[in-house]
Amino acid sequence: MAEVRVAILKAPGTNCDMETAHAFTLAGARPETVWIEDLKAGSKKLNDYQILAVPGGFSYGDDLGAGRLMASELQHRLQDTLGPFLDKEKLVIGICNGFQTLVKAGILPSGKLGVEQEVTLTGNDSAKFEDRWIYLKSEFNVCIWTQGMEDLFELPVAHAEGKFVPKDATVLEQLLGFGQIVFQYCDADGLEAGYPANPNGSMASIAGICDPSGRVFGLMPHPERHLSALQHPRRGREGRSGDGAGLQIFKNGVRWAEKHS
Repeated sequence: MAEVRVAILKAPGTNCDMETAHAFTLAGARPETVWIEDLKAGSKKLNDYQILAVPGGFSYGDDLGAGRLMASELQHRLQDTLGPFLDKEKLVIGICNGFQTLVKAGILPSGKLGVEQEVTLTGNDSAKFEDRWIYLKSEFNVCIWTQGMEDLFELPVAHAEGKFVPKDATVLEQLLGFGQIVFQYCDADGLEAGYPANPNGSMASIAGICDPSGRVFGLMPHPERHLSALQHPRRGREGRSGDGAGLQIFKNGVRWAEKHS
């Protein structure tokens, strides 16, 4: 079975790279932190990896907006490297700031570079940083990363700019019609609800989307922070044990990459 190599993209301000690397290690892959400057200089080659992970944090201090400068780097400094990577049967995951980067680069929901931005992630309706556990539901979608997950589960969020907004109603209808809406915020009964169940005011309660192929996935919640049931705040009184809900996402990506390397 081929070893799956994962590039954990890092820039100044990125701060969830170690947790993301640990998640991929638990899933059976070989992660490596790759500084964006090394890709730009050519000392690291993106084609040497099967998975690209853009982790959370505050890349470039979120100057000009969350993920905006990292997105510009991908669009204008790494297009010759990233474009072919996206065209091949390889995987991409963007978490929190990574999701913000992918949408502002136009990579989501299209799955390609050089595409006009169709969705964005903007300031929370609460006008404050939201940091807590939330419920998510996953219904019909084409995402490779989430197959076999439970219909209702919990993950933590930690963001100030997580409100998902499509350009118009047509874009939202396309996301729904093509099975690209992967996760939605909900209450404990799996029903869509307003704040605080929806922590940012996202339209259609959208918490994560993928491209039409299901290979490129972005989400605001942090799956790398729920790899073990022991990380859940109610682990004691509910007697939780075993894997956390987030680990399945990384396992799915690694298993798929093993079969398609």
